[in-house]
Amino acid sequence: MAQNRTARAAQTAGRTSELDRLRSRAVWLYYAEGMKQSEIADVLGMTRVSIVRLLADARRRNEVRVTISSPLAEFAQAEMELRERYGIGEVILAPVHEEDADPTLTIAAIAGAFISSRVGDGMTVGVGWGRTLHSTLPFIEGRTVENLRVISLLGGISQARRFNPAEFAWQFAELFQGEGYLIPAPALVDSPETRHALLERCGLASIFEMADKLDLALLSTGGIAQLETSYRTGHLSEADRQSLIEHGAVGDVLYNFIDSNGNTIDHPVNNRAISAKLERLRNARERVLLSGGRDKYRVMRAAIKALSPTVLITDEFTARSLLSDPEE
Repeated sequence: MAQNRTARAAQTAGRTSELDRLRSRAVWLYYAEGMKQSEIADVLGMTRVSIVRLLADARRRNEVRVTISSPLAEFAQAEMELRERYGIGEVILAPVHEEDADPTLTIAAIAGAFISSRVGDGMTVGVGWGRTLHSTLPFIEGRTVENLRVISLLGGISQARRFNPAEFAWQFAELFQGEGYLIPAPALVDSPETRHALLERCGLASIFEMADKLDLALLSTGGIAQLETSYRTGHLSEADRQSLIEHGAVGDVLYNFIDSNGNTIDHPVNNRAISAKLERLRNARERVLLSGGRDKYRVMRAAIKALSPTVLITDEFTARSLLSDPEE
């Protein structure tokens, strides 16, 4: 009799665990990725009525707020392996319903909750730019933070684009009623001489010097194999992109183009960028790297080597690639 009760209890626990997993998946797909209930039903192999019930149960359990609070226990092993393999203090993985899907929104949802919990009074926060970082804004819980300084770590762009570094830094500062420090210069100038003049003669160096003592740095990566944000805005020509690839670049962090080992490559583009250099970023007390996707794996691995991030936020498929990398 006791053995039967034990067996039934084990079966019940197994069903509960699977139900928790399905509920968490349904919540992410519905609230973070914006999928319809019928689409979620197809992805999870369930009926639409079952999806409706899972979502209602999640709301009843208070797992759905501005952000999604229900963790996915199935990621615990991968997060631990990534921490041990790359020496990262904290790893947070975002679920994606299929490998080819764009993980930007789910990474942003998790990152927004993380950022909301980390920003505090008296902090100096340095921010990068890009689609992933911009997408975190709706998921960040804004509030008044005393004596907060937000520093843009990269120059701006001339065209009115959605992912302008200055625009993101300004909106981020506004969320917390903080002071914003922007770089009133292009992200990429025409020559090293122009860069030197802007930094030394126009006072921009003093803004970057503030980045020497960052409490928190929020950074993303840019790939180079396809047309990423920086190339769409016309910062780099196709000739520049091909030349960077020939010199071994796998992508960039704030226009610091790096090779597969995380080293800044010797290329003219790196000498024309108005941005914080990697050695400066490594001084930040907490370095958060958030990025992911099929085209970001190589530059993500290189950026981990270059920055030694204290926190990594990425998607489950990028995590699998990082763990299966034979080069490591």
